[in-house]
Amino acid sequence: MTTTALLLILASTVTHAGWNLLSKQERPSAAFMLVANTLGMVLLAPALVFYGSALRSFPLSVWLLVGVTGVCQSIYFSGLAGAYRWGDMSVAYPLARAVPVVLVAAVSLALGQRDQFTLQALAGMALVVAGSLLLPRQRFGVFRARDYVQLSTALALLAALGTAGYSLVDDHALRLLRESSSLEVGVVALTLLYALLEGVSTSLWLGCAVLARREEREALRRVLRQPLGRPWLAGLGIHLAYTLVLVAMAYVTNVSYVVAFRQLSIPVGAVLGVAALGEPAHRPKLVGVALMFVGLVLVATG
Repeated sequence: MTTTALLLILASTVTHAGWNLLSKQERPSAAFMLVANTLGMVLLAPALVFYGSALRSFPLSVWLLVGVTGVCQSIYFSGLAGAYRWGDMSVAYPLARAVPVVLVAAVSLALGQRDQFTLQALAGMALVVAGSLLLPRQRFGVFRARDYVQLSTALALLAALGTAGYSLVDDHALRLLRESSSLEVGVVALTLLYALLEGVSTSLWLGCAVLARREEREALRRVLRQPLGRPWLAGLGIHLAYTLVLVAMAYVTNVSYVVAFRQLSIPVGAVLGVAALGEPAHRPKLVGVALMFVGLVLVATG
């Protein structure tokens, strides 16, 4: 891996954890996520100017998948906002970030794709599960059911479910685009166009969810009455983090290294929760984050 790729990935991980910190600090709500995502799409707007003509050649199946991924993204943002509202970022962020890897793998295994998983990858998934079970606990050797029966944990898992959903849908949609013979633009251009469409779909579905609930409508009015600096920063972070990863892929010979190094965002997010927000640093939490990080690196490189 080149120095350029490493620096880009490090910037991506800090950016991702950073916009989550902003979201946690700003009275977490789906309304804030809606405004942030919508403002952040400006970053991808140039893709429409330069490559917008390619949209006419997008297969109908891809447009349908854009709608589905928007639903999954809105579930992710709503779940994440709820998890941050009711619990610690240092617990919710690692769960929402790591559990989808196991969920996607479980779906792949259920579909009979066992040949794609090595023993190393399976061991890594086991570590992720073990780390997830440790995160909510306050002390070793003392089991308390209330450590697990928490609304914030359930909402973090809902966010993870949304992430697993849009990951599977996006992978299928981008494969269809890359295999389409009628498209004459490059892979990066296709990805940026798709990401823009995904952002639009997400804002539409998330907007419906916000308008359907009185407390979210009130939160939306509150967000729009205040300066939009923080939503802008969060929105730019949402879209910039993935764009940096796309660029980094051009500087590596093995994409799995990019996937592995992206997991640095998990300990970064946990540290921000403890250091910037004053959340408790229980030993089980720290060990759980470490296990999840090591497990995800094993999965990515296995």
